[in-house]
Amino acid sequence: MTDSLRIVFAGTPDFSVPPLKALLDSSHQVVAVYTQPDRPAGRGRKLVAGPVKTAALEAGVPVYQPASLRDQAAVAQLRDLQPDLMVVVAYGLLLPEAVLEIPRLGCVNIHASLLPRWRGAAPIQRAIQAGDTESGVSIMRMDKGLDTGPVYLMKSVELAADETGGSLHDRLSLLGAEALMEALPGIADGSLRPRPQDDSQATYAAKLDKKEARIDWRQPAVKIERQVRAFNPWPVAYTRYENANLRIWDARAMDGMTAEPGTVMSATREGIDISTADGLLRVTRLQMPGKRAMDARDFINAQSIQGIVLG
Repeated sequence: MTDSLRIVFAGTPDFSVPPLKALLDSSHQVVAVYTQPDRPAGRGRKLVAGPVKTAALEAGVPVYQPASLRDQAAVAQLRDLQPDLMVVVAYGLLLPEAVLEIPRLGCVNIHASLLPRWRGAAPIQRAIQAGDTESGVSIMRMDKGLDTGPVYLMKSVELAADETGGSLHDRLSLLGAEALMEALPGIADGSLRPRPQDDSQATYAAKLDKKEARIDWRQPAVKIERQVRAFNPWPVAYTRYENANLRIWDARAMDGMTAEPGTVMSATREGIDISTADGLLRVTRLQMPGKRAMDARDFINAQSIQGIVLG
């Protein structure tokens, strides 16, 4: 059995919670949790704790929320914790070299891709958008580069035909926790040696931008379907309809007769078929501003949309 390690955990969103809970349930000692400062949310713009902070406080673990880890006081505070290992999962702050050098065993990151594919901020969404057939998680030893460190362990999953950004996020969060616990014994005793990445095979997963969410009907239906699935639940693909943003939550590419891209070819209980550069996109769930998302059959009961050109 692996000796108990003194672990500092760094993470912020929902994705980070399963790995944190796995560590808390293990024989290892989580001596502190680092997470981003509370952010304003809601109409009142009150400061709200993130998911990792909430989980840590519930477990009675000390929480630190520095605005930066480049501050000398923050570095000294981390050094005083004398961690054997720092586990980083979607923390959101850069770790300078001074921090990377503090833990005896270094810093490891759970990255939501099969490195070196999809280094960067949005690997889950970019994998779906690109039409990848598999994804996974990498347990990586961190260095000063962006997701460039050597990899201890990878676990892969096949992408479902209807995979969304949300569904893959949830699957990889749990898989990351599993992979971390599998890798820890070998990291602790030195028997698991990290392998360098092949930089020539690297791809970059740029941060998501709301501007990307607007659908270009001049693209093929297959490509637009991937966009819809990748951007569900955020930022959600949309098109312009009656001077408003019509959000598209679910859709699939179809064969069929096409016309001017963006033309609604038919609107039935099965879905709303929209012409693209190649094939039709059948929209099955959508949302008007200020309204709840609804199935296409409910939408067409209130809207006469056939023949309209969207865009």
